[in-house]
Amino acid sequence: MNKATNDKMGLNDIMKRAQDMQKKLQDIQKQVADMEVWGQSGGGAVKILMTGQHYAKKVVLDSNLLKEEKSVIEDLIAAAINDATDKIEKGLRDKMGGLASIKLPDDLGDIIK
Repeated sequence: MNKATNDKMGLNDIMKRAQDMQKKLQDIQKQVADMEVWGQSGGGAVKILMTGQHYAKKVVLDSNLLKEEKSVIEDLIAAAINDATDKIEKGLRDKMGGLASIKLPDDLGDIIK
């Protein structure tokens, strides 16, 4: 096989792998968008259900919490939101790890020169 044929096969292989990676990325984006997580704080006194798109769907406050000062409640709500956000980001990182399984050709540099 001559270099031109080998380069063409290499380029085709790169394009196929790029398409595979794009498909996996789209699948991951959908999975994360469909995700729902509970964030909580204050030992469960505040719970927030959040989607993978960072929309709060539900807020649950322990009735005993309502006796606390307003600033304490506000801090606990913010902490629960942050907890949910951290869980979403961790889920995204875990799912994105699968993209590392798509390998590009070792001779990529030679092919695109």
